Amino acid sequence: MALHRHRRWRGLIAARALAVCVTSGLATLSGTAVAAPAAAHPFGDPQTVAIAFDEQRPEVVHVRWRVGGPDDLTLLGVSLGLLPPDRVKPDGSVDYRYTDPAVLASSEQFAAYLLRQITVTDGGRPCAGELEPPRALDLKGAIADYACPGPIAVATVTVRMLTDLNPAYRTLATGPGGRRTVYEADKDTHDWTSVGAPAGDDAGLGRSAAVQIATVVGAVAIAVAAGFLVARRLHRRRTAA
Repeated sequence: MALHRHRRWRGLIAARALAVCVTSGLATLSGTAVAAPAAAHPFGDPQTVAIAFDEQRPEVVHVRWRVGGPDDLTLLGVSLGLLPPDRVKPDGSVDYRYTDPAVLASSEQFAAYLLRQITVTDGGRPCAGELEPPRALDLKGAIADYACPGPIAVATVTVRMLTDLNPAYRTLATGPGGRRTVYEADKDTHDWTSVGAPAGDDAGLGRSAAVQIATVVGAVAIAVAAGFLVARRLHRRRTAA
């Protein structure tokens, strides 16, 4: 029992020491960049984007972006100068308010930011983006329409949302046919096809899966054949005896 209490006190002391170190570090950083406390937030719910090709207009690609957590909108609002800096506390906590999404949604700064951080190109040719007026930005997200120079079969979509605040932010993406990828700071571009086989990493995954299946099937066939030969030899020996 004494040993148990000793270990418990050691754990409490270590936890308090860690809390003091973290608090001291945040207090030191509080006088520098406003975005510094955002370091604690990329590890919550991830952002998402959905890429879709317009069936009626073959030159248009739609991208819907949704934030991971509503406090990330507050952080972005502070970074864009739309919300006061004191909404991010020295300890890294965020003073989120239900009016924050509406402040961002109605601002030109947010629209410009999204169209700068999410871009679409067709064979290296940029596609002009336009943000639809967001409604319930924290729930439904924001939709941007990208008009390319002509009908597009493969869209190169780049997503850098919030990675300028912290490179740890990630974005889960879905596209035509249910294909998926993950956007990260060092992997912010992906090719999406409107029809046919998936491109880029998805194609590589498909080929890899096909190779693995073929390998397994081949190994099973070899094992069956070997078992048949062994059984045949044993049968011959027994017959000869």
